[in-house]
This record gives sequence, structure tokens and C-alpha cells, in this order.
Amino acid sequence: MANLVAVDNKNHRKVQIDTSKLALHGAELNMVPVVLSEFANAAVQYPLALAKNGDTGEFVCIALLGFEAGENLFWQNGEWQGLYLPLQIRRQPFFVGNPRKDNKAAKENGDKIVCIDSKSPAITTEGGMALFDERGLDTEFFQQTKACLAHILAGEADNKSLIENLVKMDLLQSMSLEITLTNQASMRLNGLYTVNQDKLAKLNDEYVLQLHKLGFLGAIHTLVISLGQIQALIDLKNQRLVV
Repeated sequence: MANLVAVDNKNHRKVQIDTSKLALHGAELNMVPVVLSEFANAAVQYPLALAKNGDTGEFVCIALLGFEAGENLFWQNGEWQGLYLPLQIRRQPFFVGNPRKDNKAAKENGDKIVCIDSKSPAITTEGGMALFDERGLDTEFFQQTKACLAHILAGEADNKSLIENLVKMDLLQSMSLEITLTNQASMRLNGLYTVNQDKLAKLNDEYVLQLHKLGFLGAIHTLVISLGQIQALIDLKNQRLVV
């Protein structure tokens, strides 16, 4: 379990990040959240879908990495084998947090702070990328990390708007995947959602124009097309069975 602490240039002056170990954070994930702006890159290799957050029941956009809990079919020989590393993995071991409760000004301004998972395997004190220079200023690496976190934060707002429109227009449908592997074992994957293509094709002009103005039409079509990657995922699963 992650142990998040706020990053500062006193307690973390000597902390460095071994970027070769960032992908370890996704080694046992069978799905990872993605934001709208990375759909095109992620869809080159991963099936994209929607799932419901187990705690809130809200829809989230995800890239499917495996068919079972703890199974990442793109993690092989201690390395991530995917062409594209999702932002939620790249930003590790950093997270966006809220300021302390006693910092009323920061809370009123909606400010955020950067936190680090102190238990991350990517943390080191030598041979990695430093967070701060000798003057205590952010290094270029840490600036890029903050930019990545800001990108995700903005992307989550875009996702929320996309999902709200898909729900309002009744375009979502549940998916149930029945998979038969080369060893004749059968698997059923439930709990995922995608766009109903029939309803999308019959959408009235007002809704189509609304999606176009919001810039969501491309993302919706990417969601649908990406499901063609499910067969590639099945092939990866079958390859594991013969090793």
C-alpha cells in the first residue's frame, strides 16, 4: 500500500528517482486509468473501455492490460513491453494531493500539492533523477513530473465531461467477453462498458453537433476502434500458456 507524503526541498533534497523502475508500479495491474488526450496513443496497443469505480460507482476510462486481477500481459521479463506507457504509470511515484487543513488560503484557492509514495521501488539516493538541485530548486525532471500530473488532472476533467455526455445521450452499453484459450479454458470478463454503435449512428443532429463542438467525436470513435486490440490481448494470453 502506498504511503504518500508531501514533497518539499528539505526532506527530499537527496531523493532521486530510478526511471527504469517506474513501470514496476503497473506490473500487477490488469487495467489502468487513461485520459482523453492519450486515447490515440494508447489505442495503438490497448483495448480502451469504461469501468465503474468500485468505491464511488462512477465511470472511469481505462486501458485493458489483462483478463484477470493482477495480470498485466504487457509485463514480461521484468519490463513493460507495450509501445506506449500510460500517463498514470509514467507519473509514478508521484500523486496530486490537497494542502493541509490548516492552510486555509491554499484550500480556498484550490491549490494542489505534489506527494510521493515513500514506499516506491523507484526511489533511490544515487544514480537516479534528482528532484531538486543544490539550491533547492526544482530540476527539469521534477518540472516535467509536475507537468505530467497537471496533464492528468486536466484530463480527468475532460473525461468527466465525456462520460457525462455519453450517459446523457444513452450511448453506453455493457460488455461481456467470453474467451476460449488455446488450452480450451474459458474466461468471462464482465464489468466493462463501451459505446453502442447503433445508437451512435442514430444520434440526432443536435447531439452530434454538441459532441463535435466539445471535441469528443474522435475520442468516441477511438474507444470503439480500440476494441479490435482484444484479439491481440488474447494472443498474448495464449503465448503465456505455452511458455
